[in-house]
Amino acid sequence: MLKSLNPLLTPELLLNLAEMGHGDVMAIVDRNYPAYTRGGNVLEMPGVGVAATIEAVLSVLPLESFSEPAVVHMLTDDGDDSALTPSLREVWNRVEGRTVPDLGVLRSGDDGFYDRADHAYVTVHTSDPVPYACYLLIKGVVSD
Repeated sequence: MLKSLNPLLTPELLLNLAEMGHGDVMAIVDRNYPAYTRGGNVLEMPGVGVAATIEAVLSVLPLESFSEPAVVHMLTDDGDDSALTPSLREVWNRVEGRTVPDLGVLRSGDDGFYDRADHAYVTVHTSDPVPYACYLLIKGVVSD
């Protein structure tokens, strides 16, 4: 056991976070997202939702601050961003101590969420039942 770490940060998740470099992308997705079909490195978070996962990850992962956006989220097929709750925006703004720029993109199509997520270093597949609750976090740098 380690002190002061969120218990959701499993050894495998911490390893992936540590291996990521500046500009690398982590996908945190809901239970409906086709994580294994899309390929790549998938970590399961059984019984855990997107919000709790984002909170845990951002307790150790710095978000991008040199280019925008630092967070990308999936829009519904009609362009609605209902899955993005104000509380999630509040989480990343609070943890970073600044207003973090985010961008909503459609699920599919050119430069859509699926295309962007295909390039993620790791996909964290949660059990969140909310459709379209899918996010890309772009790793920044620690400047201390």
